[in-house]
Amino acid sequence: MPSSPAASGNPASDMLRLIAENWVAFAITFVVAAALQVYMFARKALKTKAWLNPEQYQPLRLAQKRNLNHNTLFLRFELPSPNMRLGLPIGQHISFMAKDDDGKDVYRSYTPVSDDDQLGSVDFVIKVYPQGKMTQVLDKMRVGETLMMRGPKGRLQYVPNMKKHIGMLAGGTGITPMYQVLNAIVKNPSDTTSVSVVFGNITEEDILLRTELDNLVKQYPNRVKVHYVLDKPPAGWTGGSGYITADVMKAHLPPPGPGTLVLRCGPGPMMDAMKKALDSIGYGADAQFQF
Repeated sequence: MPSSPAASGNPASDMLRLIAENWVAFAITFVVAAALQVYMFARKALKTKAWLNPEQYQPLRLAQKRNLNHNTLFLRFELPSPNMRLGLPIGQHISFMAKDDDGKDVYRSYTPVSDDDQLGSVDFVIKVYPQGKMTQVLDKMRVGETLMMRGPKGRLQYVPNMKKHIGMLAGGTGITPMYQVLNAIVKNPSDTTSVSVVFGNITEEDILLRTELDNLVKQYPNRVKVHYVLDKPPAGWTGGSGYITADVMKAHLPPPGPGTLVLRCGPGPMMDAMKKALDSIGYGADAQFQF
């Protein structure tokens, strides 16, 4: 066997000779290590980069579209990178911009049902209205087409444990910002907030996100309560019926107090009635927030 070169007794000289004899291996190792560092940095940067820009509208491609019921759409839009996050704080929403059939700009704000833990895409559940200019555009959109979005926007930014109890009054698609906040609360192991939801709809088929809400009640029975109220309940319905009155609120919402906040979202006339009822039973202006 060939013998190893004898050491010269000079450490610096020995090191230089070792490098000279193995420079190709050292060079390859250095290049691979440097490339790995660049890859990891880029991957981390993409994962942590937020897509939303509050100053300008940007296009997103529609990747999935399906009907949830007779008048409600599920829409998934792709972010530019599969490792990118949306960048929407809990409690805030996004502005859509599109052209209607007359070529005029139409604007509408929506809250995703997905959160920032979902990388690479954002999901919306949107009810289509016959006279809704934006929802008519969305109803006609095809997979592969793009929609302009801007955000975040909104006056509420949820902070864990900001209140001990949160009540939620929702009508129709007004459940989407409520679900966003509710989901963030239960996903955070350090957040001990309890949530009571009163959700009004016309028919049982109109109840959006019902499976998701019912699952949260099953998973967190001591922290999450949901009471459904229908204008036109079917035979055998065991939930509420008629309107969401002050008596319904007293029965199903946390009582007024410094540790309570009630969130509202839904059709304008319904929200006006909800505010009057909340005022009448002692919820001050600082204990109410309307999306």
